[in-house]
Amino acid sequence: MTDEPQFPNLHVVDHPLILHKLSFLRARTTPKKEFKELVDEIAMLMAFEATRGLPTEEVDVTTPLEKTVARRIRGKKLVLVPILRAGLGMVEGVLSLMPGARVGHVGLYRNEETLEPVEYYFKVPPNAEGRDFLVLDPMLATGGSASAAISGLKRRGAASIRFLCLVAAPEGVRRLLRDHPDVPVLAAALDRELDERGYILPGLGDAGDRLFGTR
Repeated sequence: MTDEPQFPNLHVVDHPLILHKLSFLRARTTPKKEFKELVDEIAMLMAFEATRGLPTEEVDVTTPLEKTVARRIRGKKLVLVPILRAGLGMVEGVLSLMPGARVGHVGLYRNEETLEPVEYYFKVPPNAEGRDFLVLDPMLATGGSASAAISGLKRRGAASIRFLCLVAAPEGVRRLLRDHPDVPVLAAALDRELDERGYILPGLGDAGDRLFGTR
């Protein structure tokens, strides 16, 4: 994992396996089924780094040979929060690693006049202040939706939040650094820029459309 000097909130998870799979994810010829599988696999691999800071505690364990002391994750379980709809594509990959994690959901749409995200659905487990949240979205483009989702979690009392994406644009990372400097951003790649439509370049297209076959 490498850090970007210009973005103190960003950590690029550049493991060779992730880079290899990301190359196929970017290709326009990758079919929907394979695209979904790649998103699952990359999300699972990135979850190792995203959960590195979770607190642990000592527990007594009896092995087949003797009693010993081991370590388990302390406190309430991790909560995955996909931003609808593309974020749903990353859930199963992380759950395969941590099947006990809970799953919330955030739904946002863009106001056509203000161009700002508007919350239409928000459901997370209670007692947010005592949980660790992992917000999921394959693309961090302008950062508007990501910032709104994180703000929604904070309004509900969340204090431990990380944002996990596959591809990030400098504009989105900069927006989160401005709005939520306390939230680490983990990405598989930091891409060059946004085009005039707000698509990440070189990017991987519209992740939601490619995941669900809607284009």
